[in-house]
Amino acid sequence: MRAWLLLASALFTTTTTTAAMAADRPPAALQAILRAAEGRPVYVDFWASWCVPCALSFPWLNSVRHRYGGELVVVGVNVDQHRADADRFLMRHPAEFMLLFDPAGEIAAHYQLQGMPSAVLLDADGDVIWQHSGFRKDEIPEYEAAIRSALK
Repeated sequence: MRAWLLLASALFTTTTTTAAMAADRPPAALQAILRAAEGRPVYVDFWASWCVPCALSFPWLNSVRHRYGGELVVVGVNVDQHRADADRFLMRHPAEFMLLFDPAGEIAAHYQLQGMPSAVLLDADGDVIWQHSGFRKDEIPEYEAAIRSALK
């Protein structure tokens, strides 16, 4: 019994240390995107099929992708538990940017999101340089300013 407790304690300590070390790095799926971005900033938008403002944000995200496509990578991360819900949303609101699916919410949890939609703007190293929650058309100039600042 004592050996089991020591083993369990060692495993817990190792897991905790590994999790703490990994907390500073973006999740693996985003690390791969950052490598592929080759030094460009990455705008990560978290969305869900049930989110009304998410539907409003897609035309703007598509336009951002087209205007800054060579300088900025745009990624939409869906947090629905069921892929079919996301697919129905995408039929009504097509995405012209890269998509990731995060049904377990691991990527979203990493950034401690406060609402839907939420976005993080990452520099080439994966560090958060700007973050916001929600989408309002009257705040688009603020979103665009953050993007332009990241591109300098």
